[in-house]
Amino acid sequence: MKVIKIGTRLSPLALWQTNFVAKIIKKHFPDLETEIIHIKTQGDKILDVSLSKIGSKGLFTKELETELLAGTIDLAVHSLKDMPTELPSGLMLGAITQRQDARDVLIAKKKGDTIQTLRKNAVVATGSLRRRAQLLSQRKDFVMPDLRGNLQTRIRKFEENDWDGIVLAAAGVERMEMQSYISSYIDLDIMLPAVGQGAICVEVVSDNKQFYNISQRKIGIKEILDYVNHIETAIATKAERAFLRALGGGCQTPIGAYAQVEGNIIHIKGLVASIDGNSVFKTDITGDITKPEETGKTLAEKLLKMGAERILSTFQE
Repeated sequence: MKVIKIGTRLSPLALWQTNFVAKIIKKHFPDLETEIIHIKTQGDKILDVSLSKIGSKGLFTKELETELLAGTIDLAVHSLKDMPTELPSGLMLGAITQRQDARDVLIAKKKGDTIQTLRKNAVVATGSLRRRAQLLSQRKDFVMPDLRGNLQTRIRKFEENDWDGIVLAAAGVERMEMQSYISSYIDLDIMLPAVGQGAICVEVVSDNKQFYNISQRKIGIKEILDYVNHIETAIATKAERAFLRALGGGCQTPIGAYAQVEGNIIHIKGLVASIDGNSVFKTDITGDITKPEETGKTLAEKLLKMGAERILSTFQE
């Protein structure tokens, strides 16, 4: 068997990410063929309701996971930030690619504008409660309509409306080669990204025993994915995902985190904020790279002790 079937969402960015993974596999295993299977998810179908109202669990992943478990596809490629912290039984993350820029960017009518230089009562659209909360913590005067759709749709809506700006993930804009729209990058001190933002992940069946005959030897799917996996990114995002899991949050909660590996140390920052930006709990810690999940959990416990639990409880009522 020499064909790997890779499942993906239909958006241009999702297809780019899937082709990126397929090219890595092809580079190291030129005898392997990859077939890309297009799958529509619930998140692609419901575009007129905000993410916070739909709920986030498996919104962009469930249908792909169903096909994985059914054996229709061998791999599923996702934006890591879309992945729930608890995966369905029988599935696992087989690889995480090297992270691109994790920051968010401002797309504004005036090139060079920043969050600070936008006019008073500026209209800045976003579909993310995380972005909304952090922006309002900086600028109480912002008016913030909801924004949904893929990257191209969001930019089209921005051009069609009288909004002053929108906020998007830098990695997506760069992957779609739409950097010309960027007015400014938002510093991590101003806005922490979503957990896993900037990284692509590959999901696979945990006990996948499929082998591919390559150059007169049998190679398993997990060995193939070792060439896709970026160890430092995998460690950093494991800490971030453990942080989010310990807080019990998702897309409907204003939570941000960013971890970096520096030598044998993980440095991770985390944030929990109220939607109106009036309450922001933010801190950082360091930990050993051999204990990323423990480090992420410790950061979550620190924020809860600081008072973040009061905010999180309002989302669980």
